Amino acid sequence: MKRAAILLMGPTASGKTDLAIRLCKRFPCDIISVDSALVYRGMDIGTAKPDAATLRRAPHRLIDIRDPGDSYSAGDFVRDANAEMDRIFERQRLPLLVGGTMMYFRALTEGIAELPSADKQLRDEIDAMADRLGWPALHSELQLVDPVAAARINPNDSQRIQRALEVYKSSGKSLTNWQREAADPVRDIAYLKIGLQIEPRKLLHERIATRLDHMVANGFVDELRALRERSDVGRNSSSMRSVGYRQFWNYLDDECSLEEARDKALFATRQLAKRQLTWLRSEKSVFTVNPLEPGAIDTISRRLVNELG
Repeated sequence: MKRAAILLMGPTASGKTDLAIRLCKRFPCDIISVDSALVYRGMDIGTAKPDAATLRRAPHRLIDIRDPGDSYSAGDFVRDANAEMDRIFERQRLPLLVGGTMMYFRALTEGIAELPSADKQLRDEIDAMADRLGWPALHSELQLVDPVAAARINPNDSQRIQRALEVYKSSGKSLTNWQREAADPVRDIAYLKIGLQIEPRKLLHERIATRLDHMVANGFVDELRALRERSDVGRNSSSMRSVGYRQFWNYLDDECSLEEARDKALFATRQLAKRQLTWLRSEKSVFTVNPLEPGAIDTISRRLVNELG
C-alpha cells in the first residue's frame, strides 16, 4: 500500500500556516515547509516566517536551513523533502507539506532533471547584463534559445530568467530540453493535494496589503538593512530575489522612496499570487477550498478522511 503525504498549496497570504497547524491537531501530521524564502536564516519578517512560539507548537521542517549568502534550488528541496518524509514515515506519521513555491511541489511530485550545477561566474555575468539592459531584454534573449521556458516565465522574473540562461550558456542545451529528460519520481507515495483559493480575488489582495504593512511596521526595513551589511549578501543574491526584499533594497539604495518601495512590493506580491494561482490551476487532482468559508477546516478534514481511508 502506498504511503501518503498531504500537500497544502496556495498563494501568499491565503492562510496556509494557520490551516496546517489546525490540521495537525486533527491528524498525526508533521509539517514540511515548501517555501524558497523560509529556508533562509535571518529572513523572518519579510517572509512572514512563523514566530518562535508557533514553531514550538507546530515545528516546521526545512525552515532556517540555509544562510542568506547561499543559494537553494528545487533539486536541493526535493532531496531534503524526501529525507524529511522518510523520517516522518519512520515515526508512523503523515508528512504535511505546506507552502506556495509551486515549482518545488511540481519537482517533488513529477520529477526533476539533473541540471548543471550553479556557476557563480556565469551568474555574475548574466546579472551584469541585466543591470545594463534590464531583465525584459534578457527575457527576449531567452525567447531565442528556449521559447517554451520564456513563454512561462514572466519578463521580470529575474531568478528564473537567470537560471534558464545559465543552464543554456553552461551546457549548450535549453532548460526545456533538460526538463523533458527528467526522470519520473519513483517513490511509492500517494500525494493528496489541497489547494487554497480565496474568492473574490480582491479579498486576497486586501490580505496581501495588510500583511505587507504589518511587516514594514514590525521592522522589515531594519531586517533588510542588517542583511545588507553582510559581505556575502548582495542585491543579486538568490535570497534577495524574494518578493519584498528586492523592492526595499532599492529604497535603501536611495533609488525610490519608502512609499514607492511599498507600492512596488505590493504589486510584485500580487503578481506572485497570480502566478501561484495559475500554477495551482494547472495541477492535477487538486481539491480546492476557500479558506475563508465557514467550516473550511471541516471540509478539508472530511476529504482527507475519505482519501486516507
